[in-house]
Amino acid sequence: MKKLGTARRVSWSLMACLFIWQGGEALAASPPVSYGVEADTFHPVKAQHGMVASVDATATQVGVEILRQGGNAVDAAVAVGFALAVTHPQAGNLGGGGFMMLRTASGRTTAIDFREMAPGKASRDMFLDAQGNADSKLSLTSPLASGTPGTVAGFALAAQKYGTLPLSKLLQPAIDLARKGIVVNDALADDLNVYGKEVLLNHPNSKAIFFKTDGTPYKKGERLIQRNLAHSLSLIAQQGPKAFYQGEIADEIAGEMAQHGGLMGKADLAAYRAVERQPVSGTYRGYEVFSMPPPSSGGIHIVQILNILENFDLAKMGFGSADAMQVIAEAEKYAYADRSEYLGDPDFVKVPSQALTSKAYAKAIAQKIDLAKARPSSEIKPGKLAPYESNQTTHFSVVDRQGNAVAVTYTLNTNFGSGIVAGKSGILLNNEMDDFSAKPGTPNVYGLVGGEANAVQPAKRPLSSMSPTIIAKDGKTWLVTGSPGGSRIITTVLQMVVNSIDFGMNVAEATNAPRFHHQWLPDELRVEKGFSPDTLKLLEAKGQHVKVEPAMGSTQSIMIGPDGMLYGASDPRTVDDLTAGY
Repeated sequence: MKKLGTARRVSWSLMACLFIWQGGEALAASPPVSYGVEADTFHPVKAQHGMVASVDATATQVGVEILRQGGNAVDAAVAVGFALAVTHPQAGNLGGGGFMMLRTASGRTTAIDFREMAPGKASRDMFLDAQGNADSKLSLTSPLASGTPGTVAGFALAAQKYGTLPLSKLLQPAIDLARKGIVVNDALADDLNVYGKEVLLNHPNSKAIFFKTDGTPYKKGERLIQRNLAHSLSLIAQQGPKAFYQGEIADEIAGEMAQHGGLMGKADLAAYRAVERQPVSGTYRGYEVFSMPPPSSGGIHIVQILNILENFDLAKMGFGSADAMQVIAEAEKYAYADRSEYLGDPDFVKVPSQALTSKAYAKAIAQKIDLAKARPSSEIKPGKLAPYESNQTTHFSVVDRQGNAVAVTYTLNTNFGSGIVAGKSGILLNNEMDDFSAKPGTPNVYGLVGGEANAVQPAKRPLSSMSPTIIAKDGKTWLVTGSPGGSRIITTVLQMVVNSIDFGMNVAEATNAPRFHHQWLPDELRVEKGFSPDTLKLLEAKGQHVKVEPAMGSTQSIMIGPDGMLYGASDPRTVDDLTAGY
């Protein structure tokens, strides 16, 4: 991932003041408007009336304009999500799924689960080869890889129940962007050049969209028009989610699958439902924590790890100290061991949420943690109680002037999903079936071990690490955050919380601080560049197997000050993202 410097962020501040979205056209903004945009990596964006943080500048601007036009945070979030399907096709999507955390100004917190579901014809051993070994090609790049998409149903449910504007209005910016074209940015150009050649070139429908007639992918600065996607978005605007799950789009998806041996059919699409769930909640040093429940593992394990850490004085240890990193890494080991055994779709397996998030259980784990010596992962087993997704997920956060807050993490799984565009729909399909445990007990390609609870079953939702999270202070929303990063999502979001609460960082400082990660297996402490070499030597001496690896995560976060002022930050580890407000 690319490091993002000050110059780009300052240049966006000029563009943001010059343009607003109205029916997809760029028009001169009417002054005076206080339109805050991130200026450097240590000072957050500041705004009074509303804020959006996303991985794509154009999508962020779409969301801010919806807020300016009177929409609430849910309206803006839905508009951003649809816009990202056009501007960030690596992960933004109609053909994938994800999770939304919502907290209203009155303090009601809810979770919307629009995770994909296994088709009705799915079977437990469908991704095993003749020798009984997991075959990742089947679960990643074949027509078998796609679960029934949930994004359209999830956004429609959120807009209908919690939004204020018509769904058609929220779709219009995305329709215009797809029809008139977007200017390819650095992130999309790079990913088309690398991942596009790997997964899109093999599929004629996909190649026709993302590659030019000379066979080369679109480059930075060139205009990418997606007419078929614009048509699909228009159908949803006119007919609602039925267009996707029962109408013309469903015909295109089911036809594509039938033609090439996929399992998803019209009956699977017609049966799909987004589900509203009770968030996982906990407390940490007087703050309230709300995060995503199963089939996400994120909320349970963020609360579990925070409960363990509450038994230690991290603030006294100091950010980046060997002792603080030791405690956090050891706590993560225990949580990921439990993840391998107990987490799955709650509609199919009983997930012991209360036991995993109890303070007593956390205290028992804390007593096993030795500041001087790391416990080998081989000695840590899932607790005796009373899979992964790729980096190419995306997250966005929204807060409006009333104090409503939304955190959304959604994905196709790997870059561009399965690489398959369904017929003439213009819609890329996910490869989320790879998030099931193809062979329970066997590590997947990321080293995460999955259990029986996450085995493939028809109509089941695969386990996820996506962790859209909202923190409240004194009964009021205080921090809205989330990140992509596969198995590292949980630890990335965890560190945003710990950096903000324990180490007193503002939202930009917490975003920019170097990160580290331990997931039990493999037994290694992954660290970004930026930690003191002396600290890393001390950790090695404690028995941690330290590996310096590339940057992890791409948080998009908003913090609300005691005066109601909004402070936001996009992650400098990614390029072309934007936090903006007004």
